[in-house]
Order: sequence, then C-alpha cells, then structure tokens
Amino acid sequence: MFHDNLRHLRQKKGMSQQAFATLLGIPRTTYSEYEKGNTEPNIRLLTRICELLEVSLDRLISSDLTLDHTEIFHNAELRIMAMTRDASGKNNIELVETKAEAGYITGMSDPEYIADLPKISIPYLKNGHYRAFEISGDSMLPVEPGSVIISQYVESLRDIKDDKTYIIITHKDGVIYKRVKKIDREARLLAISDNTKYKPYLIDYNDIKEMWQYQAHLGFSDLKKTYDDMWEEKLNDIHTKVGLIVDELQKKSKDAK
Repeated sequence: MFHDNLRHLRQKKGMSQQAFATLLGIPRTTYSEYEKGNTEPNIRLLTRICELLEVSLDRLISSDLTLDHTEIFHNAELRIMAMTRDASGKNNIELVETKAEAGYITGMSDPEYIADLPKISIPYLKNGHYRAFEISGDSMLPVEPGSVIISQYVESLRDIKDDKTYIIITHKDGVIYKRVKKIDREARLLAISDNTKYKPYLIDYNDIKEMWQYQAHLGFSDLKKTYDDMWEEKLNDIHTKVGLIVDELQKKSKDAK
C-alpha cells in the first residue's frame, strides 16, 4: 500500500513531488521512485514522511488510505466539523434527511457517521464546505416542508449577516431553518420565521453547534399551489380575526343598551 498511499497523501496536501522531496531533503528523482514502488525509504526517512503527512507508520504501509476521503475541518470559534471528499478531492455535499436529524446532532463530528450520509452533487457552487438539510414544518413558507436547503458552512459568528437565512443546529432545538438578526451585546441571535404566525425567539451564541448559510434549495411541490395555499390560510386567519372583532363589538353594543 505504501507507494499508492504516499502519492495520495502528498496530493491531498497539495504538494508537488519536488516540494515534498525538498522537505525530505532528497532529490525529486529519488522520491519519484518511492511513489512508483521501485524502491523504499529507510526507517529514518519513513519516520519523517509520517510526520509530514500526519499519518502513523502502520496506516501508511498497511491500510488503503486512497479510500479514506474523510477529513476534519477545524474551527476555533464554533466546533470541529467532519467533512468528506470525493475521489477527485472535491468536497462532497452530504444530505441530512429529516429522519436523520437526531443522529446528526450526536454524530456531526464523527467522520465515520458523516461518511455514511447520502451524497448529492450541485454544479457551479463556489469553493467552500457545503451540506444539504431537508426541512420540515411550515415556519419558512413559501419554502415548503420537504425542501432541501443547500447551505455553506459558517466558519465564524462574525460572518453571520442580518436578514439572511441559515440552518442553525443546537442541542435544544435540533436542526432549524430561520432568518436571523444578531444581538451581539447579548451574545444571542433572534431567530425569525418567514411565516408570521410563528413568533421570533432568541438563541444564545453558546448553544450554537453549527450554522450553515442558505445558498439554494430544491423543492418538490408546485410553487404556485404553495403560494395559493399560503394566501388562503392568511385570508382565513384575517376573516377569523375580523369575525372575533365584530362579535366583540356587538357584545359591547348590547351591554351598553
């Protein structure tokens, strides 16, 4: 496994053969022979290779690391996030389905758990770390329940923008999709539903485990029907409230007589 692992890990580090050979203090031609499998380094050089590639000697020589496309993305302000890559080294977009939300809360930093999530591909996204979340409930209409939100990882709370929508993950509320406003003086977010029948509420910065900013979404129902249903619900609500006001006025009028 050694020569294939060596080539794979060097490429994953984004280094050329010449750059890596220079770090090892050997000619590029000598290093090239290692990757071809024509010769092997001595134990001193093997130890140095393991240090530079951040891998144990046992794994380097006995495990097929070319199948290991899982990495850990470190974020000092939020948390450690597990990501996966495809065979070309491009970040995958893992899909978190509604039924998997509970497991995601406990497994989101576990590379093996993340590696087992379904993967989807969306073209033309700029470089970054993306994940897809299936949403439930009607709090963000006209984005309907069952839609899949394609979102980009928020690396710092400073990057959060007011009035933008985010997937927010906390142990208390699980996976939610909301529009937000920052209240830095209180170290909290105001989470706002686009469906006005749901009241805004506050989330402490310390409770946030991950945040993902909306980039696009996939819907699976007739958008016009969704709008029509939403406005019909609003009109029915208005009629109900007007009816209650009329009843109250009539009651007051009778009491006055």
